Amino acid sequence: MRKILPAVALIVLCISCVQTEGTQKHYVSFEGPAGLREYLRWHPGKTPLLGAHRGGPADGFPENCIATFERALDYAPCLIECDVRRSKDGALVLMHDDNLDRTTTGRGGISDFTLVELEELRLVDGNGVVTEYEIPTLDEALCWAKGKAVLELDVKDPVTPEEIVDIIRTRRAHDRVIVIAYGWRSAETYYRLDNELSISCSAGDVEGVEYMLRSAVPSQNLIAFVGVSEPSGDVYRLLHEQGICAILGTLGNLDRKARSRGVDVYLDLLRNGADVLATDDVEFASKALALHGANLQRQ
Repeated sequence: MRKILPAVALIVLCISCVQTEGTQKHYVSFEGPAGLREYLRWHPGKTPLLGAHRGGPADGFPENCIATFERALDYAPCLIECDVRRSKDGALVLMHDDNLDRTTTGRGGISDFTLVELEELRLVDGNGVVTEYEIPTLDEALCWAKGKAVLELDVKDPVTPEEIVDIIRTRRAHDRVIVIAYGWRSAETYYRLDNELSISCSAGDVEGVEYMLRSAVPSQNLIAFVGVSEPSGDVYRLLHEQGICAILGTLGNLDRKARSRGVDVYLDLLRNGADVLATDDVEFASKALALHGANLQRQ
């Protein structure tokens, strides 16, 4: 298995808390793709992060919406997870479902509409309330994220890795993008297309981690998604030995458990080895990050 590589270059990282209208924004920016890769590396005492699932929707703030991404950064440093689909005329837009019915004022499949037609629609929040927000393009999201945040791109079929790599290169966005791969073969495809990419690879058990570590993707390019229930301690140990951070999906059951039993649920997950909590409740989960940091300072 790979060993943690020593630092070979000076990595410049800027983590800023910007005060805007009484709200503290948790922005991050990096000097080049190596800066992002270093930010994502595990080390003892690593500060945990949140993953804002579908951008962190809330009342009045729809999923996969840039205004929603901005809101998530009010609460904590977040990896902004968003979904990428293709319009009829080949534009890459942010949308989870393959149809418009649930999250917009439109009806029908996304692939049946041109970008101009999609831009006439408005996004709907989780309660079905129509908002002022339009469906964003991936290009708009990449421009927004510069100097602010890291986007995790969940790429939906039939969008190809080649299309994703092309727009990342065009926008020179390696310093603010993680591509999501559902297994080591997909991770290898992205890495062969562009070896500067940061890649989130699914590896929920020891066997999955071992396959990932034997792949052609160096550990310094990887962050691991370990599933939506706690993995064994061996999974965390193997990943951390290679300097790889673990994303645990609390979306769903674990978020519900935390709302029922309290923020200590999240604190236990962090103590057990999770480095990023990918949540549907950014506001509540951010309380755990604040308490976790305070606990470390007292130790």
